[in-house]
Amino acid sequence: MPNFVPEAKIFACSQSTELAEKIAATFGVPLGNVITSTYSDGEFQPSYEESIRGTRIFIIGSTHPGPKNLMEMLLMIDAAKRASARHITAVLPYFGWARQDRKDKPRVPIAAKLVAKMLEAAGATRIITMDLHADQIQGFFEKPVDHLFASTVFLPYLRSLNLDNLTIASPDMGGSKRAYAYSKTMESDVVICYKQREKANVISHMELIGDVTGKNVVLVDDMVDTAGTLTKAADLMMERGALSVRAICTHPILSGNAYERLENSKLEELIVTDSIPLKQKSDKIRVLSCADLFAGVMHNVHYNKSISSKFLM
Repeated sequence: MPNFVPEAKIFACSQSTELAEKIAATFGVPLGNVITSTYSDGEFQPSYEESIRGTRIFIIGSTHPGPKNLMEMLLMIDAAKRASARHITAVLPYFGWARQDRKDKPRVPIAAKLVAKMLEAAGATRIITMDLHADQIQGFFEKPVDHLFASTVFLPYLRSLNLDNLTIASPDMGGSKRAYAYSKTMESDVVICYKQREKANVISHMELIGDVTGKNVVLVDDMVDTAGTLTKAADLMMERGALSVRAICTHPILSGNAYERLENSKLEELIVTDSIPLKQKSDKIRVLSCADLFAGVMHNVHYNKSISSKFLM
């Protein structure tokens, strides 16, 4: 039967089980059965407990550091390849190590490129990910990459707030393109924060380019790590006369003192997706699920349909 399409199967890496369950439920298939055996020294081995021969499988797992998450994804891909899966799609809601996308000083790695080659070497035939730290990372792959935008999730919520005098802000110069895209869609003003760093995660100086007096400001970024930039920007904007400051960040890494900084800042709300599970709850954090977005794209990929309608900007 030439038009027969084998059933798709969805599996989860351990760090993304909750999100994978939501995606599978929306997709309309049960989450596949994988067990992981662990040796006493920490070595682990995933095992598919059902046949995947000749099928298209989707392996869902964010690869945020530490390295265990990336290693688990690589082992799952390798096991699927050796079990004769026909198509192996690595679904990485958060593509870890993406901040190392270039040599910013001598004698350092380009980790994002290395991770891309490792995924392909393991046997991935397609990549689906969301809000890469830099768009050009797609070019590190020789396999097809579907780069989704969390704006599909965030914009309906942002519109529902009905904020007067809305202004979109970027917490740094690198995110200005993203901020302008949001401001164009929302027909709002845009401001930019200019920051200088002493070293990674340490800001020495920050200035504001633009006027926020009497404005409801929404900061837009692809990730929030230590929350140092966001909270410093929010406090600066409130000092400059903003009525309120919210932040939209796709990937809630939230390491170090991030939760404490959020609680002590003038940031009214942090809006994130569930690409990475939260380490703890906070009244200031609102989580919007990206499960419907991924499920819809995966469904169209499996049935060879266009995914253009899934992009809002």
